[in-house]
Amino acid sequence: MIKASSGFSLLELMIVVAIVGIIAAIAYPAYTEQAARGRQSDGQAMLMEVMQAQERFYSQNQTYTTDLTALGYAVANPESQGDFYAIAAAACPGSAVAQCVLLTATAQGAQRGQPNLTYNSVSGPSW
Repeated sequence: MIKASSGFSLLELMIVVAIVGIIAAIAYPAYTEQAARGRQSDGQAMLMEVMQAQERFYSQNQTYTTDLTALGYAVANPESQGDFYAIAAAACPGSAVAQCVLLTATAQGAQRGQPNLTYNSVSGPSW
């Protein structure tokens, strides 16, 4: 009489490990890309917040400002909530800051290597 074996053979275990490895190789890049997109929304939200403050400043002073502390931020280049982007303001190329401001969200930390986000007070966001 042959006794039935219980458990897994080494070959069965190696097949399962290979399948799990293939699934992980496919899933991990998709996960990291989706996480980067989620962090990008953090920068977009901060740009929108700063542009709203710029518009309030413009309505009171008839000019935009490159000094974000004038908008009530503690530092000249505030960071987004998750510290994934630092925001800076400059005059639009070929224009005075009184007429147009360009906000740039520079990727940092876990977002380093991702494209920077911009918001132009005349033409809108670029992302």
